[in-house]
Order: sequence, then structure tokens, then C-alpha cells
Amino acid sequence: MEQMQHLNRVAFELGPITVYWYGIIIGTGLLLGWLLATKESQKLGLNKDIFSDLLLWAIPISIISARIYYVLFKWEYYAENPGEIVAIWEGGIAIHGALIGGAVTAVVFAKKKGISFWKLADIAAPSIILGQAIGRWGNFMNQEAYGTEVARSFLEGLNLPEFIINQMYINGAYHHPTFLYESIWNLSGFVLLIFLRKFQPKQGELFLSYVIWYSIGRFFIEGLRTDSLMLTDTLRIAQMMSLFLIVTATFLIGFRRWKGYAKFRYAESIHN
Repeated sequence: MEQMQHLNRVAFELGPITVYWYGIIIGTGLLLGWLLATKESQKLGLNKDIFSDLLLWAIPISIISARIYYVLFKWEYYAENPGEIVAIWEGGIAIHGALIGGAVTAVVFAKKKGISFWKLADIAAPSIILGQAIGRWGNFMNQEAYGTEVARSFLEGLNLPEFIINQMYINGAYHHPTFLYESIWNLSGFVLLIFLRKFQPKQGELFLSYVIWYSIGRFFIEGLRTDSLMLTDTLRIAQMMSLFLIVTATFLIGFRRWKGYAKFRYAESIHN
């Protein structure tokens, strides 16, 4: 039997406190995203604390909504085990749930501040996808969000470093590093959004481009995963949601232009 040297998911311990790499990596993604959005918002004339104030609400609400989303689609299990609904430390959050919660929070926040939601969303889009690219490495450390079985020779053919190949040896078999596929896809999306920003698209279209880009990648990568939330025996919820978001975001780009709602460009008015 092969013996693999896996990476320790515990970063360090301080007495009774255990700090996991997952938390450090997610926190790093949030920090970099916040710094990026804050710098860009100041450049465009927004208050320097606008994203700090938004994140105070968006982070906890997104975590709660991500958990609710996951529990709802696993309700048969949680109905039998209601005590585990709050056991978020055991895993079980969904990025689509987090994005829904974050978007709703941003809409309400923008309305109260008298700022265009689309303006905030455009500024945040590169930060969100960069945070997602970094965050997938937390899944890597936890050996989760991996794909179906593959041969070691397949992974070697991708010219992956040994530490990734070894970490993809789970339950006696090698698996697709879907965390890596999505991380690379999201990092490419980050570069694309920064590039598109230079052309001053209509307000809202940078964010909607993020939604489309992320959803296309997620649709195909989700098909390789082994831990998908399922709507039926053959329909994966994340794939259905990705298709819905692609169609909706594409429609909104065309509809907002047709109705004249997209009257400002990226760097123009901060108000609706």
C-alpha cells in the first residue's frame, strides 16, 4: 500500500487554540480583497472606509447564508440531525449561498448609503474572484472539494509539484485537483477583470462579467467533483445555479443597456 506524506492542516497551536491553514488562507484572501477594493474605491472618490463598513455586515451574513443554502439542499439529513445545523466547523458551506447573502447585503448597504450598488459591485468584483482563487487552497489543505479518481501518471502529466500530487492521494486513490482547476480559472478571471476595467465598461458590467466568467468555470469543474450538492440523482445544484447565473447576467447586460439604465461608465458617478 502506498504511504503518502500529506500536509498538516494545522498551522500551529497556542495552548488550547488550534489555528488551521484553512482559516489563514481564507483570511488572507479576504485581506487582499479588502485592500484591493479599498484602494480602488479611494481612487474613484468613495470614502476609504466604505468596504470596511460593508464587510462588517457582509462577512457574517454571507457565512450564515452559505450555511443555510447548504443545509436546505441537505435537509433530509439535517431534519434527522437538527443539532448539527449549527456545526459549521465540521464543514458544509456553499459559495453560491455566500454570494447571494453578500449581494443582498450590498444592495441594502448601498441603498442606505445613497451609493450605486453597481458601483460597489464593480469595484468588489476583482477582489471577490481573487479571494475565491486564494480560498480554494484552503480546500487543498483540508483535502476537500476534489474530483473523481485519476491515475498518478495523469497528475504527473500535468507537471504538478510533488506536494500537490501527494495531497491528492485521498482514501487510497489519486483524484482530480479540482481546487487547482478552479483556482487557476479564478486567477485568470481576476486578470481579465483588471484588463476589462481599463476600457471603462458600463456600470455593473464588470461585476456581471465576473458572474459569467466564474459560472462558466464552475459549471465544468463541478462536473468533476465528488461532493456536489444534488438536486436529483443526475442534476448538480451548482451546475444549475451556474447556468441560471450565466443567463441572468447576460440578460441584465443587454436589458440595462436597452432600457438606458447603464448610463454611467465604471469611473463615473458613485450614485444611482
